[in-house]
This record gives sequence, C-alpha cells and structure tokens, in this order.
Amino acid sequence: MTIAYACVLFMGLFPYVAAGIAKKGFDHYDNSDPRQWLAKQTGFRARANAAQANLFESLPLFFAAVIIASMQNVTQSTLDILALGFVVARVAFLICYIADWSTTRSIVWLAGLVCVVAIFFQI
Repeated sequence: MTIAYACVLFMGLFPYVAAGIAKKGFDHYDNSDPRQWLAKQTGFRARANAAQANLFESLPLFFAAVIIASMQNVTQSTLDILALGFVVARVAFLICYIADWSTTRSIVWLAGLVCVVAIFFQI
C-alpha cells in the first residue's frame, strides 16, 4: 500500500473521530435519535459535529485526486507528499475547529485544498 493510499484509508475513517468527540461523555445521549441530540449540542460538541460534516465533504475531491493521479502514473513521492499534506491539514483543521480557532482553522482548511488542487496539477 502506498502512502497516498494509506492517506485515503485514514481520511475515510477520520470523520468518525470527530463524531466520537462530538458524542464524548454522552450527556443524555439519545441513540434512538442521534441527529436531534447532536443538533441541540453547543460548544466543543457542536464544533466537532460541524467538523465531522466538513471532513466528510472534503473526501470526494481528495479521493478522486489520489485515484486519478495514481491512474496517470504521477510520481509516487510527489503524490505521497501532497496526500500527507492534506491529511496533516485536515487533522489540524479538526483540532482548530474543536478549539474554536476560527482564523487558523480557515488557513489549514485552505492548505488542505491547495494540496488536493496540487495533486490535480501533477496529472
């Protein structure tokens, strides 16, 4: 498995980390209606849930970039570095979102997007 493929696997699972953080402690958690329960949350739980949604939203473009670049035989080391850059940016994004560092969150969000666009420019 290449590093880029490992990044795809990691990112496919990473939004569930944000979901777990949103539900951390399970204060009166209602598993029969989890979305309603999450909609009522505030603070770090609400931010973690919002981060979860954003993490899922970023996956299609990243997955497509890695798959297409692999099919087009982009230099593996370049692809691996850009995929790792995306992962690092998205991990930092989650941390910033939970900590409520909005400006830094936007900067690392942009860094992740730049990594994905850069993968496409390797094709």
